Amino acid sequence: MSITVPQASRSRRASGRVIPGFGLTLGVTLLFTCLIILLPLSALFFQLGQLGFGDYWRIISSDRTLAAFRVTISAALMATVFNACFGLLLAWVIVRYKFPGKRLLDALIDLPFALPTAVAGIALVALYDRNGWMGMLLAEMNIKVAYTWWGIAIAMTFTSVPFGVRTVQPVMESLRTDLEEAAQTLGARDIQVFRHIIFPQLWPSFIMGASLAFARSLGEFGAVIFIAGNMPYKTEIASLLIMIRLDEYDFPAASAIAGTLLLLALVVLIAANIATGRAGRHLKRGG
Repeated sequence: MSITVPQASRSRRASGRVIPGFGLTLGVTLLFTCLIILLPLSALFFQLGQLGFGDYWRIISSDRTLAAFRVTISAALMATVFNACFGLLLAWVIVRYKFPGKRLLDALIDLPFALPTAVAGIALVALYDRNGWMGMLLAEMNIKVAYTWWGIAIAMTFTSVPFGVRTVQPVMESLRTDLEEAAQTLGARDIQVFRHIIFPQLWPSFIMGASLAFARSLGEFGAVIFIAGNMPYKTEIASLLIMIRLDEYDFPAASAIAGTLLLLALVVLIAANIATGRAGRHLKRGG
């Protein structure tokens, strides 16, 4: 019994369109992209446009703002470095090994996405406070985490850890093992196989995961304010300073700080996209 494929289906398949109505779907996509992403950003840039460069520089270069940027960026960098390395290791364990509780561990990775950040912040305070389980152990070694810079870095690490895993894991699952086996047959050691065969293929996704984790950490608010202590010039993050300026009805200052964070995140993401594109083309050429 032969099945006749309709002419419309054959034409869609030949043109590469799986879902009919490309013009309509593209229009709806662009509409909601403008409403959800571009419209709020345009409002922010409109507010920034009302500031002169001198006023903008005065806000950004103030001692309190610079201190907030220094705390935020340094903690975000620490969280990014840890999540990039730990995420690669965790993805390797999940993909390459079988063990009891593997699916549970795989599901727990996405918990920071589902858990409200304020709840995460309260949980971290309860854990790392002097009366908390980890806090009491660290206090015996004269180490304080809650209400310090380290607490900020830990909170940012918790909220951005899925990016370090989920960007690398699909690529790792698709890696060809025959190249590794051939290299081992030729006498290559495990570290050489990882360095010259495995990691170059993971490099684009590794960069993208690190950049996404950094961008997420820059704007983190709920999980940080509970454990940071929020002391100006010491543990005050930029997101909290934006909220303070809004409470003071100082909208230009809030827009200047938010716009600077947004610009930094965009620069990082654009640079990551350029780097991953070049790395992908390098891999296709077999370099």
